[in-house]
Amino acid sequence: MKPKNNFSVVPKLFKMNFKMGERMLHGFWNLGKALIKKRHFEGYDHMKNFSLIYFKLTPLCNLRCKMCGQRGDKGYLKGEYAANEAKTIVPLETYKKLVDELKYKRPVYYLWGGEPFLYPDLCDLVDYIQKSGSFCSVNTNGTLLEKYAERIVRDQWNVVFVSLDAFRDVNDEIRGPGSYDRVVKGFEAINREKEKQHSRLPAMGIVTTVTNKNYKDLQNLAVACKDFNIDWHIYNLGTYTNDEVVAKHKEFFREKLGVESVCLEAYNTGYNDGIDGAELHKTLNTIHSTDYGYLSITVPALNPEKTHEYYHRLDIPVRDHCIVPWTQANINYNGDVTFCADYVEYPLGNIKEQSFKDIYNGERANKFRHAMVECPGEIFPGCIRCYQNMLFGKKIKGY
Repeated sequence: MKPKNNFSVVPKLFKMNFKMGERMLHGFWNLGKALIKKRHFEGYDHMKNFSLIYFKLTPLCNLRCKMCGQRGDKGYLKGEYAANEAKTIVPLETYKKLVDELKYKRPVYYLWGGEPFLYPDLCDLVDYIQKSGSFCSVNTNGTLLEKYAERIVRDQWNVVFVSLDAFRDVNDEIRGPGSYDRVVKGFEAINREKEKQHSRLPAMGIVTTVTNKNYKDLQNLAVACKDFNIDWHIYNLGTYTNDEVVAKHKEFFREKLGVESVCLEAYNTGYNDGIDGAELHKTLNTIHSTDYGYLSITVPALNPEKTHEYYHRLDIPVRDHCIVPWTQANINYNGDVTFCADYVEYPLGNIKEQSFKDIYNGERANKFRHAMVECPGEIFPGCIRCYQNMLFGKKIKGY
């Protein structure tokens, strides 16, 4: 069975809530158009195509997932450094000003971290975004859902994505002792509140990152998720790189953008090593062919014959022509605007100091866009397994 892609969620959202589905479709439609539109640079209002914005709300997290690019084995946001960085977080009123500025565009909002529930004003921020007329999704590790379940349902959050990587023992080896059971309690609390408040919202999804630690346990998790009353389960094939790709990327950033790339090395973890592509495809095919009562999606949806290559030929792209600098942006926890959350070393500006429109149309933004289109396939050397490019990039023939 052919794996479903991320656009498969839209019909599900329409069935749950027409207005919410319309908001999500609006965002996807604009993103899809960007793949065929001409690339623009100076002298153009890039807000015309702006569709999706990420808020990385905090550098703090209460878990230490092994493969995480922030707090994992090779992550760059750890210990005292993360604690000091947390003192720079954007206040709620600044985010509200930004939401007001972007209201006419109705972008899709994606809130994450760190762990977003460690941002002190998360619930108020989600409420403000949704009342502005935009679609909002929150990506959490799920361990704090139980505490906030009543308000999440009362405020009719659109979507909550929960990271869960395997059934109990394997998941806890990856994400930390007791994390699985805390997530289960969170789902139970949300479902109790939905029944109590007679609500279908929020839509609930699970995101699983495939590694050599869990790829043999994915089916056990798929079966367990039948009891969680979720709407979909996304299998993220993972962001990986190697020494050669990192070196090539760092050299390019030094030459073209005058900065030292700091985050890409965090994905050079080796958690792709040893993954049997044929076995993984067989497992995913079984999952996609089975009715668990929810939608199963793989990102990226690959030609089965290329699954092994995805993990073991990290120099070969499977998607290219990145649209992110023409349609999206990430707001770092300190207010810095970047196109990609993994390129914090090249901020375009800061929302505490400038309007978003001025930043998005600014000189640094266009310099980044020019640098990208100079690359083969219009992706940087380090973007070959980028999750955003897997979602929104152009599928390369054969993959």
